[in-house]
Amino acid sequence: MVKYELIYEQLQYQGIVDSSRFFSPDPIEDRYVFATHDEAYWKRALSLTLSPAEVRRIGFPLSAELVEREQRIAEGTRQAALYALENACAFNIAGGTHHAGYDWGEGFCILNDQAIAATYLVNDKGLSKILIVDLDVHQGNGTANIFAKNDCVYTFSMHGEKNFPFRKEQSDLDIGLADGVTDAPYLKQLEGILKRLFEEVKPEFVFYLSGVDVLATDKLGKLKLTMEACKKRDQMVLGHCKERGIPVQVSMGGGYSSDIRHIVDAHCQTFKVAADLNLL
Repeated sequence: MVKYELIYEQLQYQGIVDSSRFFSPDPIEDRYVFATHDEAYWKRALSLTLSPAEVRRIGFPLSAELVEREQRIAEGTRQAALYALENACAFNIAGGTHHAGYDWGEGFCILNDQAIAATYLVNDKGLSKILIVDLDVHQGNGTANIFAKNDCVYTFSMHGEKNFPFRKEQSDLDIGLADGVTDAPYLKQLEGILKRLFEEVKPEFVFYLSGVDVLATDKLGKLKLTMEACKKRDQMVLGHCKERGIPVQVSMGGGYSSDIRHIVDAHCQTFKVAADLNLL
């Protein structure tokens, strides 16, 4: 997608991230996928033999190029999580494929990048309490599905109640927002929730899905947030991580404003918040 290329270029143009700080991931190894997703489902995706109904649910025509893109996004987030363990914070310019469940893809998502990385940290790095903060305008239904019976990963999704997906899964905490919510009530509610979650969950690691489809300019979002509210939202999440010394991996998630500049600027703003907090 063109927005990812533009984010990469804009981050360097603005001097937020130097080119030497980027890496290009290889496709993820199947063993990491199998630890999170159903093996039969993933093998059908790899062999391009998903059923027509499964492909319709994903929303993109199935191709080898699409599958490889998902493999690289997932590996990028896994590698970013490893980097964050050592260096406090890391981003995936893409990622946030939170609609992919255990044995299904949906909403342009085939593999769930943050779920795969979280499972890796639990299974291979011995972490016992991970918090996923999903602030995309769409519920992280795939993430909720994958970790429904996993006490090591706490899932929190704050999203448009009447927006896609229309059949929601159950996260550990779901906050469904009415259409048209504006800055002040959104930020007030989020502030209280984050404070409580960080105190009660006591995460060893945080995955943050920072979708910018909450903007009022978004074609699909139905909320009415400003760029300033997105900035304060990012400051809240990343600030809690900074204050408590908790590593955080950030994936970009959705953004569908008619003017692509709004999308790119909002995503780059998240990087800028992290840089201002000395997390990058």
